[in-house]
Amino acid sequence: MGLITGVIAFFYHLPQIYKWIFKPYYIISILMSTAFLIIRKCPGLCENLNTEREDGNPCDFDWREVEILMFLSAIVMMKNRRAITLEQHAGNLFMFSKVANVILFFRLDIRLGILYFALITAFVMTCKQPLYMGPEYIKYFSDKTIDAELNQDSRVTWIVEFYANWSSECQSFASVFANLSLKYNCTGLRFGKIDAGRYDEVAKRYQVSTSPLARQLPSLVLFQSGREVMRRPMVDSKRRAVSWTFSENVIREFNLNELYQASKQMKKGRAEKGEEQKPSQPGGGSEDPQSELDITEESKKDK
Repeated sequence: MGLITGVIAFFYHLPQIYKWIFKPYYIISILMSTAFLIIRKCPGLCENLNTEREDGNPCDFDWREVEILMFLSAIVMMKNRRAITLEQHAGNLFMFSKVANVILFFRLDIRLGILYFALITAFVMTCKQPLYMGPEYIKYFSDKTIDAELNQDSRVTWIVEFYANWSSECQSFASVFANLSLKYNCTGLRFGKIDAGRYDEVAKRYQVSTSPLARQLPSLVLFQSGREVMRRPMVDSKRRAVSWTFSENVIREFNLNELYQASKQMKKGRAEKGEEQKPSQPGGGSEDPQSELDITEESKKDK
């Protein structure tokens, strides 16, 4: 039954998979991750390769190559245990596959190794992983707007993500954070983001280190009445982030279900109070005229 469900889910999401995979970054990454396998098994190419097999067949893997590929599989499985999105799984697979390909090509022929390493370097410098551009209810702050927005209404709870474009963890968490905003955004609970790499002064003011060694990006901070209530990951005495997995556990850790229900009850209570005090007011609903998230002033393309 589980297998049938998986197959049905695969075909149901097949259009989305096609849309996701047919991008230059993923197409080239797949080709470069499987380059050694293609060359070793491709008729017309493999016959000219060196081999350490006892039977002298250049179109099959020798024992050392099999060992490297098995080690690659083990590393990818270990790293993907903490992966929460398809992008994270694919990113881990691509990264370690390229490292294994570099080792395999240098072992096979130093000239092939140098050529492959040069191609990898050019690819990393010119082709970036696509950013999440899907639907979301997120306010993008700048250094001039973040303080005013957080202190504008004491009844609004903000969950703000400090991120940087160069951080792969931030890129992987982008879709998860967007889905959370779609599910939990309401009048009293809102979601925001600020580029800590771009606005370094804001990051320092809110004590978020942008150093890769500190491992504080992304950082999620919960603000109530303009004051910080909690953040993840937490920071130890050495100003280094305590290991924490960014996934759906954000719901549990930040009590999003409770905050959402409390916000809805608060909105309902204000609406009922307004109806009692102003029964003749046309369309007497919520006193808060801004029932939806403000349209972002900064384009998502600035990310």
